[in-house]
Amino acid sequence: MTLTRSEDGPDPSAGGLYERLTEFAGRSAATAGTGKDPVNLPMIRHWCEAMGDDHPAYRGPDAVAPPTMLQAWTMGGLSGHTDRSSAHEELFALLDGAGYTSVVATDCEQEYLRPLRPGDEISFDTVIESVSALKTTKLGSGHFVTTRTDVRAGGQLAGTHRFRILKYAPAARPRGPEPTPGTETEQPAGARAAGGRAAGGRAAGGRAAEQRAKARRPRPVVNRDNAGFWEGVAAHRLLVQRCGDCAALRFPWLPGCADCGSPEWDTVEASGAGTVYSYVVMHHPSFPAFDPPYAVALVELAEGVRMISNVVGVPYDKVRIGMPVRLEFLRVDEELELPVFRAGGED
Repeated sequence: MTLTRSEDGPDPSAGGLYERLTEFAGRSAATAGTGKDPVNLPMIRHWCEAMGDDHPAYRGPDAVAPPTMLQAWTMGGLSGHTDRSSAHEELFALLDGAGYTSVVATDCEQEYLRPLRPGDEISFDTVIESVSALKTTKLGSGHFVTTRTDVRAGGQLAGTHRFRILKYAPAARPRGPEPTPGTETEQPAGARAAGGRAAGGRAAGGRAAEQRAKARRPRPVVNRDNAGFWEGVAAHRLLVQRCGDCAALRFPWLPGCADCGSPEWDTVEASGAGTVYSYVVMHHPSFPAFDPPYAVALVELAEGVRMISNVVGVPYDKVRIGMPVRLEFLRVDEELELPVFRAGGED
């Protein structure tokens, strides 16, 4: 098999790398692994609170775990995994050695065969299903690695979790334009010696600010499932979905109800009142059009749903949990307005 060398990445054909990678398909990545904790109500409660899921099936004496928690019971936590096989370590060492040192999770697939209940002891086996040929993405060139984990409760298969990552060599960043000869302003030697560093810092800061001013905010992804929300924003209305069967409100917009599964829905207009439920302060990385540090908040609306947005009208270090806020619409450029929340909450 002949592989084409990517422009910015290492040469994957050197030493028959891909052929060596394919030899790992079907090998075990973990055998007879055990969950660090049995299925338990506190973890279920924390998960549901984080996800905003208050379904009654996940509470009380007959509670079951949310199906999407399947992977949670097999994760290694901060102390890491202790049941990885040598094949898993060898595969990743081979990819690292070939220059594919970065990693990003791309997608997962889960199949649920039986509900997990508090007290269930979890065991699992993981196999390396496949390693792809070289793929080129915007992040860089690399190989997709797919693993499949069979999760058991009391020895009985409860579900399957298929996880896919990309091990890649980061693409080279484009260099900025070279300065045009003769455009730099000459300074007296004394001025360069005494103030060059400070002037350089001011110039660099000025250039960065100018770049942010010229950069446009990233465009939101608008599709058939959320187009109505953005139409509401354009009309200065914050629309929340309401299930046509059970009347449950939901945000962000989804094609079906998480409570009863109904695909029928209409909308209600939010009043605009809310409180800061949680928040983070972004310091790094610095993206064009953003000027860190700034606060990103999870706002709980008066209607009971939560949404993520910026808090304006107050310094980032003055944002607090429980702070009242009120909706307003911020025009960020000639094409885009975004819903944000102004601190204070009073009209």
